[in-house]
Amino acid sequence: MFFSRGFKSWCENVAIQQRRELNLRSFDPLNPRMLSKHLGIEVWTAEQVPGIDPECLRILLRKNYDSWSAVTICIESKDLVILNTSHSDSRQASDLMHELSHILLGHEPSRVDVTEDGLLILNTYGKKQEEEANWLCGSLLLPRDALVLIRRKDMDLKIATKKYGVSLDMLEYRLNVTGVNYQFRRARNRSRL
Repeated sequence: MFFSRGFKSWCENVAIQQRRELNLRSFDPLNPRMLSKHLGIEVWTAEQVPGIDPECLRILLRKNYDSWSAVTICIESKDLVILNTSHSDSRQASDLMHELSHILLGHEPSRVDVTEDGLLILNTYGKKQEEEANWLCGSLLLPRDALVLIRRKDMDLKIATKKYGVSLDMLEYRLNVTGVNYQFRRARNRSRL
């Protein structure tokens, strides 16, 4: 995926700015629930949805049911994110940060479907918007400054995942796509010469 020129830098700046507004350093972990509160966005679990049918809830939250992770809805001009609690804590953190990223980016859903009996089907975003939200989500959870700190301190990756509340897959992905792994490998190779 190719982003607009400057988009990745913009995401890093947003990650730093949000931390600054919360009195955090550029490399500190950013809890997605803290960010949602700061942004005035309410977060519910599926269990908190008023009047939800218990059988529907059981189906929505059954293990290995991967059809949904989180959804953002707007009620009276206020955004609300609903999370799937059958997923791991790190997955929920990523899902919430992804939804917050759509909001920060000002994305409008590309499609809203209504069934014949009037039920609303979840909003979907276009591929470009999903990729943008993915990148911003990663920047918010693991900005470059945090990744450099992890490598500079030679932090055990499992410890880093706990500190930042992310999965090992997410951490390794960010270390690779940001070039931080390459940067530190190259520096190590030069020092051996």
